[in-house]
Amino acid sequence: MGKRKQISAEKIKEARKTQYFAKLNNVPSSPRKMRYVVDMIRGMEVNRALGVLRFSNKAAAANVEKLLRSAINNWEQKNDRKAEDGELYISRVFVDEGVTMKRMRPAPQGRGYRIRKRSNHVTLFVDVKPNDVKE
Repeated sequence: MGKRKQISAEKIKEARKTQYFAKLNNVPSSPRKMRYVVDMIRGMEVNRALGVLRFSNKAAAANVEKLLRSAINNWEQKNDRKAEDGELYISRVFVDEGVTMKRMRPAPQGRGYRIRKRSNHVTLFVDVKPNDVKE
C-alpha cells in the first residue's frame, strides 16, 4: 500500500470511530422493496422508527428493525451508557444493490426465461440529536 493511500485509510478509520452505524449485507430481497421500507423511517427518532417497523406489513421491515437495534447497541457500546428516550435519531440510511443471481425458468416451445434474483446491502447511521434548537 502506498503512503498516500495509507494516510487516507487512517483518516477514514479515525472518522469511523465517531460514527455509529450498522450494516446488513446480502439481504435476499430487491433493493426497490427495501428502499420503500427505509424511506418510511429516514430521519426519525429511533424509538418511533422501531414502532413503525414493528407494525409494518412489509417483509423487509423485520430486517431493518434488526439492523436498527444493532446500530443502537453499537452506539451504546461505544459510549458506555444506555440511550435515553428521544436522544438518538437515524441520521443516514441507504440501500445499495448487491449481487444478482441469474436463474432460468422453463417457457413454452422449448424456450427459457431469465429470472434475476436480486439482493441488497443496507447501511444505517444513528446520531445524537443536537441540543442547540433555536426558537
